Amino acid sequence: MSGIGLILVIIAGVLFVIFATAKFNLHPFLSLLIAAFAIGILSGMPLEEVATTVNDGFGGLMGSIGLVILFGTIIGVILEKSGAALRMAEVVLRIVGEKRPQLAMSAIGSIVSIPVFCDSGYVILSSLKKALANKTKVTVASMAIALSTGLFATHTLVPPTPGPIAAAGNIGAENYLGTIILIGVVVAIPTIIAGYIWAMKAGTKIHVENEDDAAGYTYEEVVQSFGKMPSAFKSFAPILVPIALISFNSIITFAGWSGGLFSFFLFLGTPVTALLVGVLCAFALLPKFDKETMNDWIGISLKEAAPILLITGAGGAFGSVISSTNIADIIEGIAQNDAAAGALFIFIPFIIAAALKSAQGSSTAAIVITSTLVAPLLPQVGIEGALPLALVVMSVGAGAMVVSHVNDSYFWVVKEFSGLSITQAYKAQTMGTLLQGIVAITVTSVLWYIFV
Repeated sequence: MSGIGLILVIIAGVLFVIFATAKFNLHPFLSLLIAAFAIGILSGMPLEEVATTVNDGFGGLMGSIGLVILFGTIIGVILEKSGAALRMAEVVLRIVGEKRPQLAMSAIGSIVSIPVFCDSGYVILSSLKKALANKTKVTVASMAIALSTGLFATHTLVPPTPGPIAAAGNIGAENYLGTIILIGVVVAIPTIIAGYIWAMKAGTKIHVENEDDAAGYTYEEVVQSFGKMPSAFKSFAPILVPIALISFNSIITFAGWSGGLFSFFLFLGTPVTALLVGVLCAFALLPKFDKETMNDWIGISLKEAAPILLITGAGGAFGSVISSTNIADIIEGIAQNDAAAGALFIFIPFIIAAALKSAQGSSTAAIVITSTLVAPLLPQVGIEGALPLALVVMSVGAGAMVVSHVNDSYFWVVKEFSGLSITQAYKAQTMGTLLQGIVAITVTSVLWYIFV
């Protein structure tokens, strides 16, 4: 099959994924696999080739990015369980100062969410948020927005969060993680600031029911409730060491340095090795080496990583099937259009991801599916190399912010742990994430226009 018929089949497959996950609550893993088989069969691929392509797509992506996602999840769980996430929050609070509590919460959220899922990060820091609101006499809603938007920005933009890593793997940019981290930070900073501004503008006018209950918390009591927390150095090391190794790898590659020592650092800076080093650093946070920490905590990590791995692998299968059809010929025709190949292209992943996020709720699923869909288009329009591919990941992540509403689990976490009503949550969380997505794609498009 070719031409308009093939395009309609692929569009139908994408719509099925959206409809099945949003309306029938079918897990994205199954909806992606079903769509992959359906597209392969309806496009006229030989049946045995369909099965082989699905297997190769699933296994190929898992081989390149699976361990990275798993190691990142282990680091996040250990940071959460050991109290290191709260220690990082305490350090940031000391640096930013209690006179700017909303800014402190934005900064705390953005750092904690790099390795920790934003849902978990919000729960961990919720008591700290209430205690600080009480101590500084600001509204709980303003602190809630600052924290949730800070967490959300790095969750969708900065590796080693699973979504951006999966997107990098899907579009063939897993070797450029250093650049993606750097660009992710550049795009995330104004996005975090946008969330902070929204917290100050809208959050200060929202008063939740029973807001005075926050007076039951004190900052000192919250910190003391965690018992003896690890040192700041040990707490930050599992995040900063892998990022430093990956970044140094990129510098060595860019500079063309060679030799035994540089080869060793190239090895350490490969994503899978760097994240493994991060896991080893995280082991220093364990209060004791027993069954609970060495077995149960790792078991929790595996359970949290499993859905992400399955969705990512299924996305790889979905993209592999699409790439094996005659869609490349159609894409090549589209690529002749100056608008498609030019500056306007960066908005295509954003629009697709925003539609998927709004329809089915999961930012990670939206990132995986969108990056899978746009991957075959990139070589045809001449997008290759570290910076252009990094900006594509940013466009996908920006779209995956728009918007967090009632079909998003994170929406309900923010609402319930902040005492917001549905209407207040729409104004605080949904509008905040819309603003963040717009700012992120604006910054991304400016960078694209300047450098690509």
